[in-house]
Amino acid sequence: MAPRAYWKGTLKLSLVSCPVALYPATTAAEKTRFHMINRETGNRLKQQMVDSETGDVVESDQKGRGYELRKGKYVEIEPEELEAVQIESNHTIDIESFVPSDEIDQRYLNHPYYIAPDGKAAVDAFAVIRDAMKDQDRVALAKIVLTNREHIIAIEPLGKGLLGTTLRFPYELRDEDQFFDDIKSPRITKDMVELAGHILHTKAAHFDPSKFKDEYETALKALVKRKASGKTIELPEREERPSNVVSLMDALKQSLKGRGGRKTAAKSHARRAAGRQRSAKKTHRSTARQRKAG
Repeated sequence: MAPRAYWKGTLKLSLVSCPVALYPATTAAEKTRFHMINRETGNRLKQQMVDSETGDVVESDQKGRGYELRKGKYVEIEPEELEAVQIESNHTIDIESFVPSDEIDQRYLNHPYYIAPDGKAAVDAFAVIRDAMKDQDRVALAKIVLTNREHIIAIEPLGKGLLGTTLRFPYELRDEDQFFDDIKSPRITKDMVELAGHILHTKAAHFDPSKFKDEYETALKALVKRKASGKTIELPEREERPSNVVSLMDALKQSLKGRGGRKTAAKSHARRAAGRQRSAKKTHRSTARQRKAG
């Protein structure tokens, strides 16, 4: 059974338009989830809204929305007042511009959606827009209204369809300076950088998400299965954390040794280091001779 569309509307590129459907590209359906239960009865618990001051349970007809102006002081916003500022969807994705894909800051990427033609009559126009984007190697930027809020969506070809990714607004991003300004700039030797480079080389690979393993999720499923079958759960002993390595150079060297069959890089580095040392000694001897001659 085909998944239900999250949104339906029209994709427009100038005067070219076609009906499309959006489908969430991600799902959390397979993740293990737990419910809160009563230990004595085994029944599931339900949550209730409680007044933070009086402790009384608040009924649904007493619930409202409020914006905190200052600590403990709220301005109440009525439902009809919210509706007055909500943006009504025209069910149109109107492409406004095309940008190079490498100009999109990865931090702005939010939620991905698959975009597919909605009906046989839409296939031709959809293919024209998709293939034109492939030829230009550009990403389309458009506006879309989802759940009464306007979003910017980046659209790019993906196989036979399109991938649409909603983007965050600038105010949703934190300024990196507040996290990076205090990072010091220590003096790192060239040898250390070269050793680290060798380690990177031994771990070089291609992006392959099929190799991603959610070990915690696997352990959760195994735990639930064992518990449901009446087996006892043995708690593992906590492993002691290894002490911090004092010497960064020693840590780099040990990392290279730990890569079995990867001694070539270490030998190459050692030869270069030895060569630099010999060259330095020759220079020193030559300088000494010149001084004696003088």
